[in-house]
Amino acid sequence: MFEEKDMFEIRAEDSWRVFKIVSEIVQGFEKLTRIGPCVSIFGSARTKDECKYYKQAEETAYLLTQNNFGVITGGGPGIMEAANKGAQRGKGKSVGLNIYLEFEQMPNPYVDVDKLITFDYFFVRKLMFMKYAQGFIVFPGGFGTFDELFEAITLIQTRKIMHFPIVMISHDYWDGLVEWIKKKVLEEHHNISEEDLDIFQVVDDPEEAVKIIVDFYKKYKPRPNF
Repeated sequence: MFEEKDMFEIRAEDSWRVFKIVSEIVQGFEKLTRIGPCVSIFGSARTKDECKYYKQAEETAYLLTQNNFGVITGGGPGIMEAANKGAQRGKGKSVGLNIYLEFEQMPNPYVDVDKLITFDYFFVRKLMFMKYAQGFIVFPGGFGTFDELFEAITLIQTRKIMHFPIVMISHDYWDGLVEWIKKKVLEEHHNISEEDLDIFQVVDDPEEAVKIIVDFYKKYKPRPNF
């Protein structure tokens, strides 16, 4: 059973945690407020540089920079490294939002030195992805990638943020999930609306993914969310 002093210590610890959270948010806002239009690129940290998805992520980022978009990633290895590498090759902005993890995710060497931020809290990091991205391009990944993908879809679905393009790369990887959403979530259980499926698109190549982003902003001027 908790004693009164234990409850006091918990409350004190929570109060200090609030200051840490606010500090991370302020740091993120100050570093990212002037980065200009950017696209967040997600995917597995385990993807090796010989994998086709690594090469596609690098090319996607390069093409984005040639269309005046910077690139935001999680700052780590795999797909994140590939995207920052492509942005650097294209001489565009290359942002890394790293996270402290138990197994220590080290930042990749292709992030701009003044645009690397390391967070303690996943939810603050995700806030930065949402606030400063004009689009999401999502490569094959694991639970972290799914988390970021579905949070963006949910926020757009519920109109908590402005609609922006979400593009998933690889029919081979994503079509099974999309088919399950259509058959089970929509048609069988009616847990979403048919128009919710228009929030995201699946393509196979970097050129098509970048074209979707570029075409979207021929109609709408990029601006931050929230």
